[in-house]
Amino acid sequence: MLKLNQSNTCDEIIFSSFFKSHIKALRNFLFYKYGNKDQAEDVAQEAFLKLWQNCAAVPIEKAKSYIYTIANNSTLNEIAHQKVVLKYEKNFNGLDSTNESPEFLLEEKQFQAKLLKAIENLNEKQRVAFLMHRIDKKKYSEIAEVLEISVKAVEKRIHLALLNLRKEIDI
Repeated sequence: MLKLNQSNTCDEIIFSSFFKSHIKALRNFLFYKYGNKDQAEDVAQEAFLKLWQNCAAVPIEKAKSYIYTIANNSTLNEIAHQKVVLKYEKNFNGLDSTNESPEFLLEEKQFQAKLLKAIENLNEKQRVAFLMHRIDKKKYSEIAEVLEISVKAVEKRIHLALLNLRKEIDI
């Protein structure tokens, strides 16, 4: 009888399945938003830990919103006065084995650096929406749900991000 009052979030199998299906998206969301891979991993783990500790109070239907809210608030508290900077790892081993000319490879590398700098210069809202759409291949409706904004707001953020990128890169 006591189990009927408990949330099914406390069931280890359900929690494990929920964790496996949401950890990567949460970690990527935090990385795009705050630009620190290690911090994103730590905060995502902490969010799931808090969900497990409060599993009886959080129904599985509201668990996704709960972990995103916990993760977002935790990170905001940690870096309240810091400027967000995206950092990308440059691990391009094996790219030199192409048949491209050295000039082309140099131009490509310069363009990539210019693009990364332009993405870093986007404001946080535009950058998050843009990277979730382009890197995670999320639909506008999925982005709107995660960011808790309207689909129109997502469209506008991505549109403005593209305009800013075009202006900065001079395409």
